[in-house]
Amino acid sequence: MADRGCPLEAAPLPAEVLESLAELELELSEGDITQKGYEKKRAKLLARYIPLIQGVDPCLQTESRVPGPLLTAPTAKPQKPRANSRDERFRSDVHTEAVQAALAKYKERKMPMPSKRRSALVHSSVETYTPPDPHSAPPDVTTGLVEHSHFERPQMASVRGVPRGHGRNMLETADGVPVNSRVSSKIQQLLNTLKRPKRPPLKEFFVDDFEELLEVQQPDPNQPKPEGEQMAVLKGEPLSVGTSGPPTLLAALQLWGTTQPKAPCLTALDTSGKAICTLTYGKLWSRSLKLAYTLLSKLTSKNEPLLNPGDRVALVFPNSDPVMFMVAFYGCLLAELVPVPIEVPLTRKDAGSQHVGFLLGSCGVTLALTTDACQKGLPKAPTGEVATFKGWPPLAWLVIDGKHLTKPPKDWYPLAQDTGSRTAYIEYKTSKDGSTVGVTVPHSSLLAQCQALTQVCGYTEAETLTNVLDFKRDAGLWHGVLTSVMNRMHVISIPYALMKVNPLSWIQKVCSYKARAALVKSRDMHWSLLAQRGQRDVCLSSLRMLIVADGANPWSISSCDAFLNVFQSRGLRPEVICPCASSPEALTVAIRRPPDLGGPPPRKAVLSMNGLSYGVIRVDTEEKLSVLTVQDVGQVMPGASVCVVKVDGVPYLCKTDEIGEICVSSVATGTAYYGLLGITKNVFETVPVTADGVPVSDRPFTRTGLLGFIGPENLVFVVGKLDGLTVVGARRHNADDIVATALAVEPMKFVYRGRIAVFSVTVLHDDRIVLVAEQRPDSSEEDSFQWMSRVLQAIDSIHQVGVYCLALVPANTLPKAPLGGIHISETKQRFLEGTLHPCNVLMCPHTCVTNLPKPRQKQPEVGPASMIVGNLVAGKRIAQASGRELAHLEDSDQARKFLFLADVLQWRAHTTPDHPLFLLLNAKGTVTSTATCIQLHKRAERVAAALMEKGRLDAGDHVALVYPPGVDLIAAFYGCLYCGCVPVTVRPPHPQNLGTTLPTVKMIVEVSKSACVLSTQAITRLLKSKEAAAAVDVRTWPTILDTDDIPKKKVASIFRPPSPDVLAYLDFSVSTTGILAGVKMSHAATSALCRSIKLQCELYPSRQIAICLDPYCGLGFALWCLCSVYSGHQSVLVPPLELESNVSLWLSAVSQYKARVTFCSYSVMEMCTKGLGAQTGALRMKGVNLSCVRTCMVVAEERPRISLTQSFSKLFKDLGLPARAVSTTFGCRVNVAICLQGTTGPDPTTVYVDMRALRHDRVRLVERGSPHSLPLMESGKILPGVKVIIAHTETKGPLGDSHLGEIWVSSPHNATGYYTVYGEEALHADHFSARLSFGDTQTIWARTGYLGFLRRTELTDASGERHDALYVVGSLDETLELRGMRYHPIDIETSVIRAHRSIAECAVFTWTNLLVVVVELDGLEQDALDLVALVTNVVLEEHYLVVGVVVIVDPGVIPINSRGEKQRMHLRDGFLADQLDPIYVAYNM
Repeated sequence: MADRGCPLEAAPLPAEVLESLAELELELSEGDITQKGYEKKRAKLLARYIPLIQGVDPCLQTESRVPGPLLTAPTAKPQKPRANSRDERFRSDVHTEAVQAALAKYKERKMPMPSKRRSALVHSSVETYTPPDPHSAPPDVTTGLVEHSHFERPQMASVRGVPRGHGRNMLETADGVPVNSRVSSKIQQLLNTLKRPKRPPLKEFFVDDFEELLEVQQPDPNQPKPEGEQMAVLKGEPLSVGTSGPPTLLAALQLWGTTQPKAPCLTALDTSGKAICTLTYGKLWSRSLKLAYTLLSKLTSKNEPLLNPGDRVALVFPNSDPVMFMVAFYGCLLAELVPVPIEVPLTRKDAGSQHVGFLLGSCGVTLALTTDACQKGLPKAPTGEVATFKGWPPLAWLVIDGKHLTKPPKDWYPLAQDTGSRTAYIEYKTSKDGSTVGVTVPHSSLLAQCQALTQVCGYTEAETLTNVLDFKRDAGLWHGVLTSVMNRMHVISIPYALMKVNPLSWIQKVCSYKARAALVKSRDMHWSLLAQRGQRDVCLSSLRMLIVADGANPWSISSCDAFLNVFQSRGLRPEVICPCASSPEALTVAIRRPPDLGGPPPRKAVLSMNGLSYGVIRVDTEEKLSVLTVQDVGQVMPGASVCVVKVDGVPYLCKTDEIGEICVSSVATGTAYYGLLGITKNVFETVPVTADGVPVSDRPFTRTGLLGFIGPENLVFVVGKLDGLTVVGARRHNADDIVATALAVEPMKFVYRGRIAVFSVTVLHDDRIVLVAEQRPDSSEEDSFQWMSRVLQAIDSIHQVGVYCLALVPANTLPKAPLGGIHISETKQRFLEGTLHPCNVLMCPHTCVTNLPKPRQKQPEVGPASMIVGNLVAGKRIAQASGRELAHLEDSDQARKFLFLADVLQWRAHTTPDHPLFLLLNAKGTVTSTATCIQLHKRAERVAAALMEKGRLDAGDHVALVYPPGVDLIAAFYGCLYCGCVPVTVRPPHPQNLGTTLPTVKMIVEVSKSACVLSTQAITRLLKSKEAAAAVDVRTWPTILDTDDIPKKKVASIFRPPSPDVLAYLDFSVSTTGILAGVKMSHAATSALCRSIKLQCELYPSRQIAICLDPYCGLGFALWCLCSVYSGHQSVLVPPLELESNVSLWLSAVSQYKARVTFCSYSVMEMCTKGLGAQTGALRMKGVNLSCVRTCMVVAEERPRISLTQSFSKLFKDLGLPARAVSTTFGCRVNVAICLQGTTGPDPTTVYVDMRALRHDRVRLVERGSPHSLPLMESGKILPGVKVIIAHTETKGPLGDSHLGEIWVSSPHNATGYYTVYGEEALHADHFSARLSFGDTQTIWARTGYLGFLRRTELTDASGERHDALYVVGSLDETLELRGMRYHPIDIETSVIRAHRSIAECAVFTWTNLLVVVVELDGLEQDALDLVALVTNVVLEEHYLVVGVVVIVDPGVIPINSRGEKQRMHLRDGFLADQLDPIYVAYNM
């Protein structure tokens, strides 16, 4: 690394001061000392040597770094350890400085911190429990919260603009948003963050239209391009096959085992560092023979030998037992069997163990060798056998401890051939996606590898080697098990468990055994540095080679440098450190040799990160921050040729200044992936070609999976692995580089043991970078958030790439690889499945996702006339349809007679006095009250008399009816008609929830200008209670009359309206967008409505229908209060509230009364589907039979919920419900009943439309199951007398068939206008008197405010005409206009609910152009944060939208009205006023 310009170099410091400084550095990096304490102690140490500058880091006084040249050879003089060297895994000082400098460039930006409920911080495992930190309590989001029982959903239709909570005065903005809201200030912060000027956006690479054109990303014209010559193939020195040594590995084993039986071969240590077993060459030989004999002679099944030469055998040995492994390995070789070493599966669901099972199955393994102790520790099946692991083939387990083996006869000797191309062993390799493959290594490669390693490492007989690596694979196996035996060396094997307890153990063993060589990873050097304080007596002067097996990791250089700094004073010579590069496919690729073995001096390269991301080598001069310093991994192996080829496509040779994949051609490489011919050819039989396409050699090359280049003096440099590569846009980034940058932000203080995983996930056609880190158990919320935002800034400025998701998990919770590293593919799997359980998440889709389709540009408006002409030219008819004509259906005489409902009731009371009209059921299913025609008439008279006498009301006065669902409500309604008053039905307040529901009641009473309130005794008391006074001003109620005990009185004369156009009643309802709208219904419209429903449903006095609806507004009110009186049929009334205590009430009533027609709401249907799912058998036993039902209609003002109606139909098919019975209705404020299936006519049809086209206001029909398809069901048949047309939302011109537009309706039962629209009067003036701008401009239409389309089907109506189906897509008020497109919340919500099984419900809304997604978590609070990324991903993938805020709440928080519709605006107000008590709020950056 380039020396830094520090004045320290001027005055040489004594060795002990340098050592103390190095220790101080380590303490700081480990977080064992504060920055302040560090500076104090450091100043003290340096005070004597630098009297001028006290307490200041001299390095900070001058330019912090002198950029080094590209390749620096070390100078001849011995390098002094630098005083300021901080040692980390994966870190070079240059890099840490670069990161800190990059962060300094950013001023601390205010980013909104996520809000988290306190309880969500507590994680289940005790070891990861974070004690609550008094300084970091998250903002209190519980103020003004309405208490709900946990799962009970607030069924309310309260109105926006009414302050909720307890009369708190809040300033409100025009949007009804409280100004003091903490949430909105956070959103403001988020908006400010997003407004920052970003880098110029990448060229959009696909247009989202009918055909998705994936444009190729245009290359950046300024990107660096390789300019060097084409490289030449690099050849290593010849492999000198020693004449003196044994010719093969097994010959060596036999030679040493018989001539030097006492020579030590392997020493195994226990976790305290004591030698537990030394295997001599004699023992190894005799035990291996014994095992070979047992395997060949003693294992039989049905007198056939169990194993044949060449069969594969699994070796399952723990990392603490190298002795038994070695015996097993050589025993297999002697018996001509192929060993397949794998990890010990500790549980049935180990990370990646399923993939290992796949490998064993594909290798045809039937036998596993293991030790007694290991076998006892394996999970067992109930039979006592070893359990079968998930995905594993059935295995026989053989324990190979001495007592289980049979001694061979004196003269027995195996005929093992260990030369040639037969497979010697199979080494497993886990690829990027977690799948496991087996690399086959033939005997010839095995021998060549041992000879080459002997040659380059200068191994000699009886040398001692200390091995810290896994002896089952890779360099640990090649050096510590194979080459060592070839040379009769003594290996000291250090188990991973010992390294965990005592990271210094390997150094102590080098010291005590005077080892000449040691085999380590940079991690081991790093951990030993941290542990070496106070160890004065270690001496490393015996080492002639310290082989760093992961020298190919670009960040090993910092460990090497730091290790040398500290241990040079303990006898370590700089030239001893030998990084090497290897891969499972090519075995050892290159290794640095000490000068005495002919190696050139080591070199370093300081490369531009930006250049590397384009695959180009550039010396970094301008941008000093983003550099990568790499060390060479030495020269090519003897007898091998090496070249570098392009990563993708044809393997062309790279230029000399270009990064590519290193390929090796040699006799010492693996030859295939076992059983996988296709990928074997790609990897093991690559033929590199020159730019002209000429092959560079007649021998195939093996791809190593390493990325790098060849530097000066033919040294090999590696800059990363193909597996760790992420391609974002056109640039490549290496996972290890990003890990290093993250670690350099705040080394070791925050991240637990440096455990960080980086991987990429594909979202919306591109790789997105995800970084997951384990946080220290004592870190607070603020710490973690600050660390996350700094990591984002560092990665952004050093790698110029955005991180899509940053997740923090508690310490020790990421899945571990066998030797303690992080199991990346398993971590990725958990992230995608939502089982990672992070404790903090930061998503940055706004900065990363630069390839969204272009926002839709609105076309210059096409005039309505040209649209009609266009339709005619295209052969499309104008989209209009109508129900049956009323005139043909009924004599006008009866229609005239039934013009006023009050008259109809009197007529029925006179002609059929005892005919029952209403039956009301309670939760037990018993009839609590009934009303015949005469009873209802008499009760209505009493109410009318009371209103006139007690209430002193005049005709035309408005009266609010506040009743629970029941006959009282109906009687009060007709009582009002009898005296000429105008009734307004109002849902009574909820006694447990007065604070929220009473203000709505009060408001409707006030807005409707009611002169009197009629109610029951209980509700009257409630309206005047103390609790009510806390929510509203009870002194301002109008007269309240209790109708429970009014005297029996007749009215002198019943009021008869002067004309049918006089107002009959007011219908008030709160829309899902929170707008309270009251519509006026005239007497003519009321009777026309009843007439249409009667004709459509064939209602006569002999019929019974069952109604499970709320009776307060819309069609529910009409069916409950009006239709029975008009048609004379009997209505069985089931209040939906009663279903909460008896779910089967409605269906039992339908069955008991044999109702042909029944009506319900979506919330009722959902309760039945969820609550009775498992009880259909029990209901059948009770005699519930639904075969009587001709039609079951869901009363709704929304798009039909197909999935719910289908699951309801399927579920209750067992109870006889006909498949075609379930359908939906459609009505809205301007006309409460536009469509209604009725008892005749064709079945409702379903079509599939392209969801992307809908966003552009177009309808495109697609096949079922095609991507982006959305099923839409017809909303029932258009009612008699109703005409419907589809009009353009802006030009108001008529549209063609299958075009999406606003549904306009013309009918005798249209409401006559709004009485009031609370909140938005001006907007709705033209709703009832709209005319088309072209075409039929005479007809007066009412605008429904709903988008939909008409489509002529192949079916025929009763009249023989082809049937026109109306499809409702959604309410215009609710649509979200985002990126120029129109989205329906329900579509986004459906995607989100599918994203994870614990999402119970979801609602979306927008706030200042940000999309806010609220999800209800039906699961543990600590799983809440898993949902953030999944929700963001699914909305991006399926809707091309970036989610701004994800809010996770408890079940039941999303308010739902009585019709089962989500009150999204109400939810929005609650969110902005901080009233939701969310579990977690994530602000996506």
